[in-house]
Amino acid sequence: MLLLFNKPWGVLSQFTDTSGRSTLADYIDVKGVYPAGRLDRDSEGLMVLTDDGELQQKVSHPMHGAHKIYLAQVEGSPTPAQLKRLLTGVELRDGPASAESVELLGSKPGWLWPRDPPIRVRKSIPVAWLQMTLSQGRNRQVRRMTAAVGLPTLRLVRVQVGAWTLDGLKPGEWREMP
Repeated sequence: MLLLFNKPWGVLSQFTDTSGRSTLADYIDVKGVYPAGRLDRDSEGLMVLTDDGELQQKVSHPMHGAHKIYLAQVEGSPTPAQLKRLLTGVELRDGPASAESVELLGSKPGWLWPRDPPIRVRKSIPVAWLQMTLSQGRNRQVRRMTAAVGLPTLRLVRVQVGAWTLDGLKPGEWREMP
């Protein structure tokens, strides 16, 4: 069994929480499936859930190179040098990290839903949208990479994992794949 889920902001990528925070169980009532990879509580977007341990390993473990595409709203106006550093690699506490591709988008994608709650807005500081493709999947990697080049991430949405995409799923919706 394979499920695709559009995880809303503020939801934990697990089915239980002793602190009473929102979890996958608030949205998905299918027994026996587990996340193939994680998304931080403050990130949104595509999660793959499966009951197949081998598939879970292939999707979540960096050694298998499953591509993940993210939209990142960053604080600041990215320079060509900053974008190049994201591609060539930045040094993080747990070693070097680089994106396979980075694209500066002209604006927020028109199909993207508003975040609830909205991000903070500061009139004197510009924001930009990046599309980044990674094959690694380290903890908070996109956020740490953009911060390392001076572009803190304000909003992060995963739109693709391998061949699977959000494809019209609204936040909180899921569907079973054939």
